Amino acid sequence: MQLDVTDHESIAAAAQRIRDEFGRLDVLIQNAAISNTHKKPGQSVEEYSKTTCPGVVSLEEMRAVWNTNVFGVLTVYQAMLPLLRATPGARIVNVSSGVGSLSATSDPAYPYRALFGPVYPASKTALNALTLAMALELEREGIKVNAVSPGYTKTNLNGYSGTATVEEGAREAVRVALLGPDGPTGKFTRWEDQTIPW
Repeated sequence: MQLDVTDHESIAAAAQRIRDEFGRLDVLIQNAAISNTHKKPGQSVEEYSKTTCPGVVSLEEMRAVWNTNVFGVLTVYQAMLPLLRATPGARIVNVSSGVGSLSATSDPAYPYRALFGPVYPASKTALNALTLAMALELEREGIKVNAVSPGYTKTNLNGYSGTATVEEGAREAVRVALLGPDGPTGKFTRWEDQTIPW
């Protein structure tokens, strides 16, 4: 099934197909994300981050990343919510990143502190806020909503420079998607239930 989180028609068509074929949705894992739109080939993350400081960041770059990482997530959530509500105990897992943690970034000893900026890292901070808002909205309905970090996984997002395999990166999303009725909601974790501070 093709689904582009920045295309409302694509999202609506995916929701309609799920409705027609299954009548419900048991689990929604939101993993679509981009880190940038104008990083030059060969440019290091450190060099790119200097171009995305608040004082010089391109608003066009910020909007493009946030359109996928934040607004796309909310749009898909809204489209799929009636289908999730049709499943008792449905689950939502939003794939975030540890670089979106404000608590970690505010610590001078945090190794990724210098990379924090308003494009990718802050989009993940906003995703974390959306996750918590969704969890609060749905907690009385028994739908658990959590955020997970896959760690530094080898994907197109980072030019395949990550240290973990895709399978290793997916472990926490799968674990959280399969939480039982007594499992937590509104949490941010990495593999093996290690809590990441918001």
